[in-house]
Formats: sequence, structure tokens, C-alpha cells
Amino acid sequence: MSGASGAVTERERRVNTWSGTWVAERLGVELAGDERLRGMLGLALRRNPKRAHLLVSNVLGKHVPQTPSVVYGHGVELGRRVRELLGDTAAGRAVVLGYAETATGLGHSVADGLGAAPYLHSTRRPVPGVATAGGFEESHSHATSHLLLPEDPSLLAGDGPLVLVDDEFSTGNTVLNTVRDLHARYPRQRYVVVALVDMRSPADAGRLEEFAREIGARIDLVTTASGTVRLPEGVLEKGQALVARFEGATSSGARESARQAPTGPQSPSDRITRVDLRWPARLPDGGRHGFTPSHRTRLEAALPAMADRIATALPETAHRVLVLGFEELMYAPLRLAAELERTTTADVRFSTTTRSPVLAVDDPGYAIRTRLAFPAHDDPADGPGERYAYNVAGAGFDAVVAVVDSAADTPALHAPGGLLARLAEHTPHVLLAVVPSYVPSVAQDAPERPATMLPEPLRGPAFSSYAPEEVGWLLQDLSDVTLEAPTEEREEAIQSGGAHYAESLPVEYQPSEQYQRLFHNALDASAARLAHAVGVVTETVLAERSPRPVLVSLARAGTPVGILMRRWAQHRHGLDLPHYAVSIVRGRGIDANALRWLAAHHDPRDIVFVDGWTGKGAITRELAQAVEAFEKAEGVTGFDPEIAVLADPGSCVRTYGTREDYLIPSACLNSTVSGLISRTVLRADLVGPDDYHGAKYYRELAGADLSVAFLDAVSARFEEVTEAACAEAKDLLAADRTPTWEGWAAVERISEEYGIHDVNLVKPGVGETTRVLLRRVPWKVLARAGAGADLDHVRLLAEQRGVPVEEVPGLPYTCVGLIHPRYTRGATGADGTAVTR
Repeated sequence: MSGASGAVTERERRVNTWSGTWVAERLGVELAGDERLRGMLGLALRRNPKRAHLLVSNVLGKHVPQTPSVVYGHGVELGRRVRELLGDTAAGRAVVLGYAETATGLGHSVADGLGAAPYLHSTRRPVPGVATAGGFEESHSHATSHLLLPEDPSLLAGDGPLVLVDDEFSTGNTVLNTVRDLHARYPRQRYVVVALVDMRSPADAGRLEEFAREIGARIDLVTTASGTVRLPEGVLEKGQALVARFEGATSSGARESARQAPTGPQSPSDRITRVDLRWPARLPDGGRHGFTPSHRTRLEAALPAMADRIATALPETAHRVLVLGFEELMYAPLRLAAELERTTTADVRFSTTTRSPVLAVDDPGYAIRTRLAFPAHDDPADGPGERYAYNVAGAGFDAVVAVVDSAADTPALHAPGGLLARLAEHTPHVLLAVVPSYVPSVAQDAPERPATMLPEPLRGPAFSSYAPEEVGWLLQDLSDVTLEAPTEEREEAIQSGGAHYAESLPVEYQPSEQYQRLFHNALDASAARLAHAVGVVTETVLAERSPRPVLVSLARAGTPVGILMRRWAQHRHGLDLPHYAVSIVRGRGIDANALRWLAAHHDPRDIVFVDGWTGKGAITRELAQAVEAFEKAEGVTGFDPEIAVLADPGSCVRTYGTREDYLIPSACLNSTVSGLISRTVLRADLVGPDDYHGAKYYRELAGADLSVAFLDAVSARFEEVTEAACAEAKDLLAADRTPTWEGWAAVERISEEYGIHDVNLVKPGVGETTRVLLRRVPWKVLARAGAGADLDHVRLLAEQRGVPVEEVPGLPYTCVGLIHPRYTRGATGADGTAVTR
């Protein structure tokens, strides 16, 4: 076995070996289906904690170089079949939606086959100034979060058929998540799901029909081939062990053995030539922001000349040529490759780079023979990391034409060890063609807001019951606006898509005497443990992030923690740290105006974002994407998006006070333990482009306010825990604190096991479960078997709301709150129980 050895021999090419044999023999994986299936798919293994095996398409043009006419032809043929299914009239009103990153080119091709259909694909690249029209999770993917960023907001708003295109239909979860999100926003009567292969199990096959009945729409399925993957028990663990063994055996194999450059007088950099495509002005590079029939007409007219410029730059000796696309940028390179195939005598192939880490095994019975690894070069929102090009090394290409967009034409692309240098190690000639990254007009025209014009932070006692030096709120005061709505009414609006959760507020929970006693007992019992965790996280921040950090808490759960960290820095080091609170909203991002103010008044490198705890990590991801988008838009650098939290039970961050899931008493109450401030509000009629996000100050609840009492109770224990907290922080600084995201995996598992199929309705951890019981319509609470006093308040709230508490052995969290799925008035849950009113 070798990760990236020499060219495939002619003998191997003649052997009729299925490229899934290697995995099938070692793991017992079976691929069963119609006669075309094995010709379309091979098998490989990947480093992915959710699914070890990978179905590798031979006709998609992603992992396996394929002739462009085959790749494009499969998509066009699927589009023609959709047109036949819909009929000309309905097809003329259809919109096509493709999935990033793998199916972006396939979706384009389906739209071409369908006819004059506008096209949009999801993206994992946030674009400042472009409003999000939707988003969803692809639970099994290596990188899950998808955004929909159409330049024209009305693109998805019509009532014609929506055609959703993916490379494979495996469980149906991704499609269901998409349709659920979009149907709530833009309801329609008909959907068509298109995939190269349908690999659903019998258990999954009926879910699509059931879901269609539930939403009152028709959902059709069009595929090229179908079958199932039979996975033996324990295949995930066996596959991961196999990957670890082969990766370990070739630590200088799949990645490093490919670094031997071809012999010759030139260095790799001498073999790289830039080709000016003369891409038409204002022609989108793909469907990230929408691709209309008029765009397609312009591209068709420009393709021959652009392909001719590439052909002219190719040496006469280039008889075998690879056109290599870049992640989501698949369609433009594919069409250029198809034009080269049509107009030249060269053997032209097409594939693209990818984010997905896959094991390479040089065996004819394995789908990924070689792997080139290189650093990400497009400044991605999910941070630096490796990217890959598969089956390129050793494939005998005389030239490789790398096609990237201008956002990816960075110094990292050209650096030693970058993509171009890696390609030059394996082919005599590398051509670079850069397509301008399309910037929508709405993003270009977005007015800049001078930070000097933004209001100064609000402070107590005018806003909040905290002392003015404890925290400055980068918010606007909406105290005089009626925003509260009954819990059931809010839940119905949120789940139906009629409203975002940040557009209203729940009615403030007024705790009973019994519940208040529980709070005080919990605070007495946990104050020292909380003080210890505050010390650990603060010492870690001071040692690792900045000697004089600017604490920026995520309002409002993060605000008491930020104040406690500020108090610890005063107690232990005599530091008077600045502390602000800002708003972040899931699905909408962080308050950009607040970031502008912070960047104008402090060094972004000193900013440390603070939160109370992690659940499944949604806000952790939201913050990373939002900060990345802000920095690109503003030209500001230096913000570190990693959150420092008191508790990290989801293993989502590196900076934390503890990873235990225990009761943080500030989670037991709402505003009365958070300075009498509501959760934050983001509604278009109240928050303009020049405004901070909003919040209310509940002055009328001053008689029940425990905010300062909570802080004082924890701060009083600092002295007794200082030595132990400093010692633990020192140990943590020397330890491996790499996030495992095991919380996210647990949430996905619970979502499926309980038939919810929506991770947003699963709220893990004591803090998030408490929020479900206080603010949402709870369905049930899962409690770790044997959980003790940490759940007393949860059990009391559950009893008061008539919510069952189910003990579950081996639960990774102390408890998990489940929001009632498919909430409507009079609805019943998956187990037939009625919604609790």
C-alpha cells in the first residue's frame, strides 16, 4: 500500500476490478442495487466521526477525474427527466437548488437540462452584505453548515416547483432539513429531489412520503441509479481503526510520499503559467448568489474564446490534460473542460479539490488511489486547514489547468507546499486560470457606517442593575416596546417559519417560592465550584490570549460570566479589564455595528469573546462565520472568534473553566440574574442598518432581582479556590484541549433516535434544558441516569409544565431538553402525546 505512488499500470487498467472491493473485503460493507450502480460508485474510507465509509462517484467529477462530457451529460440528462416529469409549463416556473460543495456543478447541469431555470447553490462561504435566505445542516458531512445567499431575495419566493439536487440521496436528512427550512419561509406545492444515486435504506425510504403528507406538498424523486449500502454492526469503529492504522503506517505516505518532484531542469515554480480567461464582466462565477438563464446565455457565448486561450497556453506535448476545479467552483471549470474536450485532440479529464479528508490506498480495488494535501488558500470561514486533490498524483497528466476564483488566488495558493506547487511536483505543466469572484450589487452598495458615529455603550443604573464599571452594553434600549408573546404562540410562529426567535421575547418567568428556594440552595452548593471554574478560564485567557484582554460577553448568558472573570482579574492580578456585552443571533450572526465600535476603540487582538456554556456548539460556529465575514467586509483583522466559556460540556472550544455539565445557577432564571436585561432582539422594523441590536431593561422586576447577589456569592469564594484554580489552569495550558465536538454528535444521534430530525429542537446540557422549560414548548427532558441535585430545578419546572423526565443511561450530558417537534395547536408528538399547554 502506498498513499501516492506511481502511475496506474496498463495491466491494472485492463483488470476489471470494482473500486469498492478493498473496503468491502475489510469491513464487510455491501453495495446492492441495479446494474449501473457499481459502474457509478466506488468505496473509500475517510476521517469523519459521523460516517467512516465514503461513496465515491465515478461520474461526478469530484474525487475521480472523469471526461467532462460524462460528468456534464449525467446532470443534463437528469434535468431532462425532471422536465418530462413536470411538463413544460411547470418546468418553466421551476427553480433549481444545488448542495455545496459536491453537487454545485451537478445542480448547474440539471438546470441546463431542465431548460431556462434559474439556479442557486448553497455555500459555506459567508458574504458580507448579502442577506441569508435560509440555512440548514448536512449532518453526516465533514463540514455541515449551509447558507443560501441569493442576490435577488425573490428567487426562492415563487410558488413554482423547487428542484433540489445532490450527488447522493443517502438518508434523506439533508433534503428534509432543507425543505423544512424553505417550506416554512416560502411554501409551495411541489418539490423534486434529484440525485445521481438513491442509497436510502428501507427504513428511510418512507420518510420522504410521510414528510410530504405532513407539509401538504408533493415530493418526487429522480435518480440515475438506486441501491443500498449494507453496513455490518460496528462498521464505524472498525473503519476508523482501519484509517488510523493505514494513516499511521504511511505518515509519510498518502500525504508526504507525493512530494517527489518529476525530474527535469526546471523547479516546480517554473512550470506554472497564468492564463487570462477574459471572463465577462459581472458574469457570476457560479450559482452562489443565483445564476439566471441570461447568465447562462452569456457564458455559452464566451466559452469558445476562453477555452481557446487555455488551449493556446497548453504545450503541444500535453496529450492528457486535467482541468481541476476548486471546491464549490465546479460548473465554470467543468464547462471549460467540456469545451476543451470538444475542440482539441487531448484526453481531457475533470475533477475538483475538496475539503473532505479521505484515506488514499494505491490499490485497483480502492476508489482513492492518491492524495495531494495542501493548505486552504481562500481564507475560509471555518479557519485554516488542509484541502485535498484526489487521484491526480500518478495519473499521468501532461498538464493540469487549475481553475480558482479570485477569492482563492492568495499567497497561500502560490506558496511552497500550496496547491500549485503540489501540482507541479506531479506534472510538467501547470496552468492557472482565475475566475473573478462575483460580488452581488447589494454587497457592493452596502454603505459603510463610521464607528465614530455609533453610540457609546449603555451602562447601569440607566440600563441594567449592574454597576456601570461592571459592563457596557453595546445595545439599544427597547424597554418601551411591547415585544413579549405567549410561549405557545412564539413556538408556533418560530417552527412554522412565520417569525425568527429573535423577533420577539418570551413572557418573563416569575418563579414560585419553591423554585426560588431551589435557586438559593443551588447557589450555596455550587458557588465554590463556580468560582473555581471562573478562575480556571480567566487564568487561561490571561496566559494564552492576552495579558490585558478586553472581555466581550455574548448577551445575555455570557454577561454574568464576563463580570465574574473581570472580578477575578481584579482579585488575582489587580487588573481593571474592560468588559462589554454584544448580541449574537443564531442564523443572523453577531452585531456588526458592535464589532465596528470595538475595533475603533480597542485592538481586535485583545478581544476575548465570553459565553456561559456550550450546548451543541451552534453559537460557536455562528461566531466564527460572523467574525470572518465582518473582517473581510471591513478590512479589519485580529479578532479571535474562539469563545471562552465557563463550562464546555459539548467539547466545542479550547478555553473553558470546566467540561462538566453541572448546574450554573444563572441558567435557572432569566433577567433577574442577568442585570434585569432581556434576551436580545433583532427585528427589521426596530433595528436598522445603523443600529445596535436591541434589548429591554425590566426595571419593574427590581424587587426580585438577584443579579448582584449571584455575583457576590461566587466572588466571595475566590480566595479559597485561588490556589487550586491556578494549578488546574496551568495543567490545562499544557494539555491537549482540541475540541472533539462530541456534543454535536450526541445531538444528531438523539435527533434521529427520537424521530425529531431537526438538531435545532434538541437542547443539550443543564443550562439549555432550563431555557427550554422557561421559554419554549418542551416535549420531554432526557436525564442521565443517577443525576442528582443539579437537576432538582429541572425536575420542578418539568413537573409544573407537565413535561415527562426520562432517565437515559450513558447520556453524555446531565440532561437534554427536547422542544416539541412539528409544533401546531393541538399537535401530538412522535410518541402520540399531546403538546403540553
